[in-house]
Amino acid sequence: MSKIKKEIPVTGMSCAACAIAVEKALSNSKGVKSAVVNYANHAAFVEWEESETSLEKLQENVKSNGYDLMIEAIQEEELDKIREEAHKQLKRKTLYAGLLALPVFLIGMFWMHMPYGNYIMWALTTPILLVFGSQFFVQAWKLAKNFQSNMDTLVALSTGIAYLYSTFNTFFPQFLLDRGLEPHVYFEAAAVILFFILLGKTLESSAKAGTSAALKKLIGLQPQELTVMENGTAITKKTSEVNRGELILIKPGQKIPLDGKVTEGKSYINESMLTGEPLPVLKGLGDKVFAGTINQEGSFSFIAEQVGNETLLSQIIERVKSAQGSKAPIQKLVDRVASVFVPVVLGIALITFFIWGFSGVDDAWLRGMLAMITVLVIACPCALGLATPTAIMAAMGKGAEMGILIKDAESLEKGRKIDTLVLDKTGTITEGSPQVVHANYMDAWTEKDAAIIKAIETKSEHPLARAMVSFLKESKDRVEILHFRSETGKGVLAESEGILYKIGTFNWLSENKLQYEEIDISGSQKLMAEGSSVVYVSKNDVLVAYFQITDPVKKTSIEAIEQLKKMGIKIHMLTGDHEMAAEKVALETGVDIYKASMLPHDKANYVQELKTQGKTVAMAGDGINDSEALSLADLSIAMGKGSDIAMEVAEVTLVHSDLKQIPKTLELTRKTVKIIRQNLFWAFVYNVIGIPIAAGILYPSFGFLLNPMIAGAAMALSSVSVVSNSLRLR
Repeated sequence: MSKIKKEIPVTGMSCAACAIAVEKALSNSKGVKSAVVNYANHAAFVEWEESETSLEKLQENVKSNGYDLMIEAIQEEELDKIREEAHKQLKRKTLYAGLLALPVFLIGMFWMHMPYGNYIMWALTTPILLVFGSQFFVQAWKLAKNFQSNMDTLVALSTGIAYLYSTFNTFFPQFLLDRGLEPHVYFEAAAVILFFILLGKTLESSAKAGTSAALKKLIGLQPQELTVMENGTAITKKTSEVNRGELILIKPGQKIPLDGKVTEGKSYINESMLTGEPLPVLKGLGDKVFAGTINQEGSFSFIAEQVGNETLLSQIIERVKSAQGSKAPIQKLVDRVASVFVPVVLGIALITFFIWGFSGVDDAWLRGMLAMITVLVIACPCALGLATPTAIMAAMGKGAEMGILIKDAESLEKGRKIDTLVLDKTGTITEGSPQVVHANYMDAWTEKDAAIIKAIETKSEHPLARAMVSFLKESKDRVEILHFRSETGKGVLAESEGILYKIGTFNWLSENKLQYEEIDISGSQKLMAEGSSVVYVSKNDVLVAYFQITDPVKKTSIEAIEQLKKMGIKIHMLTGDHEMAAEKVALETGVDIYKASMLPHDKANYVQELKTQGKTVAMAGDGINDSEALSLADLSIAMGKGSDIAMEVAEVTLVHSDLKQIPKTLELTRKTVKIIRQNLFWAFVYNVIGIPIAAGILYPSFGFLLNPMIAGAAMALSSVSVVSNSLRLR
């Protein structure tokens, strides 16, 4: 049996209670293993057994509850267009509702006795309810048929009752007049409540659009079209239409559209979007290339091996989307509250109505009806529902912009508790690529030699040659290189101006009776003992120079470790390298504790031991050898230039492979949890204070009864305040 896990857009949701209802409908469907519905991005993340159910059956179950799933295959760009159009339509409805609500408000509050005032307000309020706010009534009816309720139920009941009561009093005022009661109308309450709710939804929609900006940037890295070679003919195709095994041609300057393996040609490719490394990487026959990276110099062909959602870039995009759709543990409490919130509020509203009705005060039942309407309006659970997901979405978006990809919401909560950080050395603290850090020249060395060596090494494809080329200076004079030859594992040789140059290992150069002074190479042997690579240069078999090449500490690592220590985090370094190399890096960076010659299982055992000591451990690494330790850490962090396995295991991926992103990540997690708690506090406090006041608890002592219109404004502002607070993360 095969499992399918998919993100499916959901339509018809208007509040957190809606998300609970959809989630329940999906979770109760046969064959569904897990279902998470996020109100903030209107998407369901569902995992099901293909043999037991289908998308169509899931859609039917959701439809029966008054909502719908967009099950047709749809590109992200098309989905963005649909959402953008829905956002524009919502803005139009809000604008028109506001234009009509303004005169209703002015007449109802200041000119209530003007001639035909009630009829004018009725004429203006009717389209607000039946056209611009019709969605609330339609959805409430769908839910009522299934004996369910949500925010739309509250809105529809409160505004509907106010509108019907006011309409009756407008056309049949004598009914109340004959009973000694004033036939008040509350069109302004119904109109303004709907306007504020629509305004709140528009602002929410704008906020959600802002959190997906980073995702769009990632999607934009993949070109939409490519060139496929079929029977020797170049054909332009859409990237989405390419199948595995097709031959793709890449020209200089083009972005690589899919993942695959080079079959012909070679070129340097800028993979900085994946690795953070500024230097391009030479790719030749059999080498892997990745979607979103940029070809620089040559042309080459490659076989598409991963297409569609299989590419590494697509997986990164999916991680961001999945993270935005995930729920923090704190959200489980919110979900439980939201699931019972609306029924409880309906109960409170009815109790309020009857207590007022039998209270014996003047116009008791009228006051009871207004208090009931106010309770229904002010108790909207939007703020509660938006408290966690908007903060998570804002944090994920901000993280993605900074090159920090967070896998799920749970990682955000765990990040703030970290007190111990375990770091791999190579590629994590250090650059992970060789560089010349020292050169030693003998008397026979000249500036012209530097230009010649640079020209020779330019022809070489060895990784150390790139370090030499970067280090040596350019010459203004033209250098001619003859008879270039590469000896695999030994070095290269060539002639220039009648001189034979050899560049390589000491043993290889010594094969032809290399001439040197013992004092000249004593320093180089010490460097090799410390773990550095040393490249020797000879002219006609006379030693003229040697270069120390090592993997230097990243410029940002020292500063990052200092920042982390100031945050109270203990730093440990684990490496498979030998003791002297580990000690050198530890002393240079200020690492507290280090361990050398560590095999993969040693690293894993070390992390496990720290956890048994009661530490909350984060682990950062970049290789397959780190994957076991990463999986055991409380919070696992992978370097973007590392292995696929490391990134798959890790909960956080640092795209730019920069340790300075770790304190930023931990700071982001702390801020996010703080924002979530603030949001939840104010959302709970708002309802705890607002509902009793709306029910009329202050009336016996102070004679104060909250106007339904003011309640509508307060409800909308509570949602806006939660969204605005979350957006502070950005």
